[in-house]
Amino acid sequence: MPREKRTVPLTLKRILLAALAVAAILALASTFHAQPQGTTYDLVIANGRVMDPESGLDAVRNVGITGGKIAAISSETLQGKERIDAKGLVVAPGFIDLHEHGQEPRNYQFQAHDGVTTSLELEVGTSDVDAWYAQREGKSLINFGVSVGHIPVRMKVIGDPGEFLPSDDAAHKPATPEQIAEMRKQIEHGLQRGALAVGMGINYTEAASHEEILEMFRAAANHHASVHVHVRYAGMLEPQTGLAAIEEVIAAAATTGAPLHIVHITSVGLRDTPQLLAAVEGARKQRLDVTTECYPYHASSTFLESAIFDPGWQERQGITFKDLQWVKTGERLTAETFAKYRKEGGSVVIFNIPEEDVRLAVGNPMVMIASDGSRFNGPKVHPRGQASFSRVLGHYVREEKTLDLMTALRKMTLMPAQRLEKRAPIFLNKGRIRVGADADITIFDPDRVIDKATFEEPLQYSEGIEFVLVNGVPVVKNGKLVDNIFPGKAARAPIQ
Repeated sequence: MPREKRTVPLTLKRILLAALAVAAILALASTFHAQPQGTTYDLVIANGRVMDPESGLDAVRNVGITGGKIAAISSETLQGKERIDAKGLVVAPGFIDLHEHGQEPRNYQFQAHDGVTTSLELEVGTSDVDAWYAQREGKSLINFGVSVGHIPVRMKVIGDPGEFLPSDDAAHKPATPEQIAEMRKQIEHGLQRGALAVGMGINYTEAASHEEILEMFRAAANHHASVHVHVRYAGMLEPQTGLAAIEEVIAAAATTGAPLHIVHITSVGLRDTPQLLAAVEGARKQRLDVTTECYPYHASSTFLESAIFDPGWQERQGITFKDLQWVKTGERLTAETFAKYRKEGGSVVIFNIPEEDVRLAVGNPMVMIASDGSRFNGPKVHPRGQASFSRVLGHYVREEKTLDLMTALRKMTLMPAQRLEKRAPIFLNKGRIRVGADADITIFDPDRVIDKATFEEPLQYSEGIEFVLVNGVPVVKNGKLVDNIFPGKAARAPIQ
């Protein structure tokens, strides 16, 4: 009897292991696609080190592209009408930037040079989804997408003259029940028109009540849309800490069932970033759908006239005037110039994030990379919109060894796609190198890739990003932009 009892589980174990091995082989085989002998592809990427975070593939392969899709991945030679020799280069999914405000042609050029193939404005968003997409259709170098935003909707409903962020009542005036109902109606309409998510910047609308915030989360939950939130507070001064702010939105997500994405966690947490990361991790362990992101810099940036610089900002953030750089001139501010420029309005770069906290977030496997890039509203704009992705690859992967290359790629490609794919199935075919996926591909030299944009000279292209394909069309060739092509397509949720 003892011998029989032992034999059965061992046999079952062998069967299970064999079945798992077969499943693994089949899964790997599904990554490849056998084409009839003599097939000629539109484009072949030959001899590159193909890295796919979804399957774990990391090997020299040839990639065949036809009709804007990946049609073959093979160790065998493939024939193409065009050919890119990628020997010595990494062939990766195109980078997906969840948080980029500069949705204009010049911004797209810098992003393409940084390996970005899909650029998304998901924090501030828009109040008119149809008009936003129409402005870019057929005119974009890379793919583009937007959220319906609580900030612009609140500005519209309450009546605020601000161009991009609130400058008057939308920041400081509580909404009436009727106005909250109208905001929710407009958020629902934007989601019905294919907005990718709900955008929210509570730090810029400090008068928004908890009930108002919950109503926006409820609208998002009804449409299975994630809420991309700049939380209510930043800093370490109790009771208005970054940790308290994150607790507010985690509670809103738990209460309503809406997926939650917390933007730029380091510029919210500052020196308390470890506690904020622990809060997100704790929420995830409780099976809440909560994600977050960071950019790889020790400075943040925003508008000086915004509510973030209302009285008490120095104590909240642990900084003073000299830590602010005026984007239009590059000068560090004083009490006098702060008062002058706050009335004038414009952007500042804020040196307020400890480097050790940047490194902690960049290296954390659950934290995505997103640039928070901005419009070019001055010659000394923050470099993050031009160089975030190459900075991670060059500085933090190669030089600092803060994280390995596959983990970095996962945080830039697969994870952003997975954040959006339930709401917008178009993302099921982005962020991957596999047959059937969109041919959004970034090819870079892992030994050379580096950010060149600095705080002193921010308008410089990254180096080492050799080729970038958007829907199968090269927009960067041999490190140079290709002129007068616009293969970017709308990344949009289904219209109801």
